[in-house]
Amino acid sequence: MLQNLIIRNESLADHAAISHVIEQAFNDQQYSSHTEQFIVHALRDAQQLTIVLVAVLNQEIVGHIAISPVSISSAVEGWFGLGPIAVSPKWQHHGVGSALINTALKQLKATGAAGCVVLGDPHFYAQFGFQPINHLILDGVPAEYFQALSFDGKFPQGIVTYHAAFSAT
Repeated sequence: MLQNLIIRNESLADHAAISHVIEQAFNDQQYSSHTEQFIVHALRDAQQLTIVLVAVLNQEIVGHIAISPVSISSAVEGWFGLGPIAVSPKWQHHGVGSALINTALKQLKATGAAGCVVLGDPHFYAQFGFQPINHLILDGVPAEYFQALSFDGKFPQGIVTYHAAFSAT
């Protein structure tokens, strides 16, 4: 079924469909703030989306991923945050999210980025090389759920801060 999956950059015409996919994907998620579509909109408005892709099946947007810069208290540069990532409930657990993540990380690495962090299920994100790093901290989050992937094998130390857009409601 996924042989027809197309991963491409988002376009202006996609924004309403993306918001719908994000809203539906997080609707039943217990740990969601249910503001993820507003976060993506705010990141877009702040021009903080480094990589933003959609997954298209049969001309319908079924997934979305955003990667944006993060700040680290040690002033190291070149680090980014993965998320939000969303897949329409009908297409979850079919490889759409993995395809989005693999494509986005490949593109991010090609930009010369040092690495990427993610907040999420440690078992899921481990398959992409993410791992908890004791000295890389997101305040208020259990260490096992905040993970990092280094493209050069070096991990910074410090407290990670996401863009203010992540407070959007």
